Amino acid sequence: MRDQALWYVAPGQAELRDEAISAPEEDELVCLSALHGAISRGTERLILAGRVPPDEFERMRAPFMAGTFPFPVKYGYATVGRIEHGPRKDEVAFVLHPHQSRFVVPAAAAHRVPPNVPPSRAVLAANMETALNAVWDGAPAPADRIAVVGGGIVGLLVARLCARLPGAEVIVVDVASARASLVQRLGALFALPDAAPVDCDVVFHASASAAGLATALGCAGDEATIVELSWYGSGEVPVPLGGAFHSRRLRLISSQVGKVAPSHRSRWSYGRRLAAALALLDDPVLDGLLAPAVPFGELPARLPTILAADGDARCPLIRYSDG
Repeated sequence: MRDQALWYVAPGQAELRDEAISAPEEDELVCLSALHGAISRGTERLILAGRVPPDEFERMRAPFMAGTFPFPVKYGYATVGRIEHGPRKDEVAFVLHPHQSRFVVPAAAAHRVPPNVPPSRAVLAANMETALNAVWDGAPAPADRIAVVGGGIVGLLVARLCARLPGAEVIVVDVASARASLVQRLGALFALPDAAPVDCDVVFHASASAAGLATALGCAGDEATIVELSWYGSGEVPVPLGGAFHSRRLRLISSQVGKVAPSHRSRWSYGRRLAAALALLDDPVLDGLLAPAVPFGELPARLPTILAADGDARCPLIRYSDG
């Protein structure tokens, strides 16, 4: 089987390109054969559309990415594979790596997947890391009333983490009522926007829409924090800062996984945070967040549908191998 990688090559277009891979000769390198991968619906939708802002080209670079924005670019940051050469041979590991069937990385970049976490679920590690960082930023507490606006993957992972706080009431607000049963399995309540809760202690916004942000602000109680998780690329989004925003002394803050949350930064490395995210995936209910796997060879043709705004909101799963 040829070693191939997915490249975004033009607006709405991607292709598989051959990669020259050889077994590593240095002790600190490992070669992995990919088992599963995950597509970041929000980020990769912007990349496929060529909507990465020029002033974000450098900050948007992912580990082991090749090419330059806007095109062509080899991108992705969620691959789980088995180490076939080098230290820790046969170990299953998660790597922040573009979509590629086989690749060589430093051993330190291959993060051990806990034995109780199947490779297919382990692809959620990057999303879980983002959710964990957001929860640290928002600092919800036991018995809090917590709203999560936007029932995508990151929003649902935030809801799952918050639902495990003793006595917390967690409400996921989304326009798609079909997500209600999954939300309930995660231990949270579901509401449509016109029935969104009010007077919440903490609000997380992850819908990547102006309407969702307005809903999130409306959910917040006096002096509450609204954590903005959405990234809008080159788009401009109106923020309704009139009304009760000032009188209720609301606090709107950003959360982004590129830096460890300030509350943990002095003690937590990136490696420790990712290891914690992988451990948190020992939770079978999270399998409900995964869409049916797409064979890697079919990915270029199916990406436009997978990344469509009205597509399946579950995590797009890539299948490289049955190994």
